[in-house]
Amino acid sequence: MTGWRWVLLAALTVAATVGLAALAVPSAALFAGLLVATVVALAGLGPRAVPRHATSAAQAVIGVVIGLLARPETLGAVAADWLPVLLVSVGTLVVSMAAGLVMGVQRGVSALTGMLAQTAGGASGLVAISRELGGDERIVSVVQYLRVGLVTASMPVVAVVGYGASHVAAGGDAAGPASAPWWVGVLAVLGCAVVGVPLARLLHVPAGALLGPMVLAAGLSLSGLLVGVAVPTLLVDVAYAVIGWQAGLRFTRRALATVLRVLPLATALILAVIAICAGLGLLLSWATGMTPLEGYLATTPGGVYAVLATAISSGVDVTSVVAVQVLRVLLMLLVAPLLARLVGRRSAVAPDR
Repeated sequence: MTGWRWVLLAALTVAATVGLAALAVPSAALFAGLLVATVVALAGLGPRAVPRHATSAAQAVIGVVIGLLARPETLGAVAADWLPVLLVSVGTLVVSMAAGLVMGVQRGVSALTGMLAQTAGGASGLVAISRELGGDERIVSVVQYLRVGLVTASMPVVAVVGYGASHVAAGGDAAGPASAPWWVGVLAVLGCAVVGVPLARLLHVPAGALLGPMVLAAGLSLSGLLVGVAVPTLLVDVAYAVIGWQAGLRFTRRALATVLRVLPLATALILAVIAICAGLGLLLSWATGMTPLEGYLATTPGGVYAVLATAISSGVDVTSVVAVQVLRVLLMLLVAPLLARLVGRRSAVAPDR
């Protein structure tokens, strides 16, 4: 009888989510699910594993959330400067994946796991698909959210100290508020999942449960058919929690020791990537006419909602900043699985799997 284990896991996750959300932790439900599942797994009180269909459903929800970030106005904001934006986005991809390959030299970490852990963009998406691609989602989840945490914590300080940002009155969310009823968002998730997942599998797309609905949602959003539609927050939080559980329930004492051992190098690599991306932001501002602050915010490797908040409070061109961030996330999630599959074929699986 494992029902009480699921009840315990769910109850503790809800409590942890509320607490972390009060502290403004990004993706609080995912982090709470990971933390709680790890604790109950190590204590021998957790369920054995998350059912595969639940993981696929959570991936589909996250895919739709990411796809809906693509809006006509965001693409229009960078259309004239598409080449430098694309080159800088590819540069960020190359830099972060190179850091992942360096991380993969450590014992217990495969090159594939290191690359997925360090890739900058779509942390929740990469965590969701890491196991499916052959990576160790325990390491990927911890390092990805370490990166998001470091970026989120340092961004306001760097913006003020390094770029002279000052707080101004915000005029609203550049992404646009949801105006459609909540049930429209639910129908959008169901429709994109029902069509996108089988289509992705038919085409043999890696990580199809996430990428299929994501691409379909992005196409519908860009076409204007999903204007004002957003996935209900409760549904997103449930999906985040499931992804966190997926990784956390697989933790053992040995796996925890491996994660703790790789954190010093992982942290150093994350800080190096943040610094290099800041340099790419200067190049972007020089090539496109953005201000240096806008270039920095546009190329910051992660934390798109923290970027949005900082951009709004600083009074910069929020639409352009978010456009570059969204394009980078979409590029990362489209390209990373293909490169991960290539790397996975050429590298040995990590010993601790």
